Amino acid sequence: MTMFGVKEAAVAPLVRQLAGDTLAVAEIRDRFARATWTGIAEPGDAAAGMLIAGLGAGPALTAVIERRTALRIAEQLVGEAGGVPEADLAATLSEALARWTPRLSTSTALAALSQAARFGSQLLIPGDRGWPAGVDDLGPHAPIALWLRGSRDTLASARTSIALVGARAATGYGEHVAMEASAGLVDRGYTIVSGAAYGIDGMAHRAALASSGQTIAFLAGGVDRFYPSGHDALLTRIVESGAVVSELPCGAPPTKWRFLQRNRLIAASSLATVVLEAGWRSGSLNTAGHAAGLGRALGAVPGPVTSAASAGCHRLIRDFAATCVTNPDEMAELAPLPAPRSGLAGELPASGALLGSGEGGDGIGREGIGDSSNVTRVVDALSVRSPRTSEDIASRSGLSTAQVRAALGTLALDGRAAERDRGWVVVRR
Repeated sequence: MTMFGVKEAAVAPLVRQLAGDTLAVAEIRDRFARATWTGIAEPGDAAAGMLIAGLGAGPALTAVIERRTALRIAEQLVGEAGGVPEADLAATLSEALARWTPRLSTSTALAALSQAARFGSQLLIPGDRGWPAGVDDLGPHAPIALWLRGSRDTLASARTSIALVGARAATGYGEHVAMEASAGLVDRGYTIVSGAAYGIDGMAHRAALASSGQTIAFLAGGVDRFYPSGHDALLTRIVESGAVVSELPCGAPPTKWRFLQRNRLIAASSLATVVLEAGWRSGSLNTAGHAAGLGRALGAVPGPVTSAASAGCHRLIRDFAATCVTNPDEMAELAPLPAPRSGLAGELPASGALLGSGEGGDGIGREGIGDSSNVTRVVDALSVRSPRTSEDIASRSGLSTAQVRAALGTLALDGRAAERDRGWVVVRR
């Protein structure tokens, strides 16, 4: 017996180790399909979310493996809903199939499962104990599955969490505020959610651990490769008493695009998001944009008016209706406990909406702010020293080869990429 071209005898023991010994064959098949999808589709891929929601993870993967046409899949999707296929649905699926095909490899998914088992990871899918229900509000942009190292109970506590985010290049003032905020919120019963980056994120996690509280770190790469490397010890501590989570399989590297998409999970999983310190173009404002787009409470801590490191917080307060908060009591007022979830579901903000949605734009505070998302993903996939073919770049970026070639043309005209004998390289300026 095989599952999507891989022997069931190779798949079943790994899935049971990661997700539960009592799983039936149908459940193993579904989880393996979802694990495979996490390596095929980039985080937040709405076409993948729509296809899986309509057909199920297994049938959706089968449709892609069998190279069914976009029109046939569209007819199947609409048939499930009892309607008539629409041309724009087929066009959307055609573009998606071109993105997914270069990455279509169930053997790679099997390797990711093996690596996850080696690191003692867990594979969670929607409905599992520990699944952070708030991420379901992302609709088709919700994660297909989550890879976890640490405690399911801590991840489940995201329902009573507040996200604390801010600048990597934090000042002493910002780190002091982060420490006081995290410790104070833990004392009030909240779990602290952040992204494990240098600066504000790291201090928020450390203060939560020091206060014997619960903390969750969302990563932009696989849970087997801690990033940044300077936080290896911190993330190891979080694994021991908290939760380290990613929607990407083991072995997946963090990229700029994935950091932006990771931010939506931080915002969606939490009751509220507080930006503690951020420059005018800080990437932390991308997380704030997701929180606002999802109807989550949003707070910002003011700083000295002369400090460029707090200009982004002042921007949130003045232009985007963030609540001015100065201490843990005021932060707790954003989402009092016990409090039911707002239940506000919806799409992410449209391209170019509040502070960059991450789906259609680069977000703010990133190099190449004017780039399209495709250009950003191609830059992420290029190397300075090792020439890469357009097919290799497509596999690394999750784009179709046609999209890669278009982006490479843009980068070449701008002098940011060059073609060598064996492929393309990025040009650092």
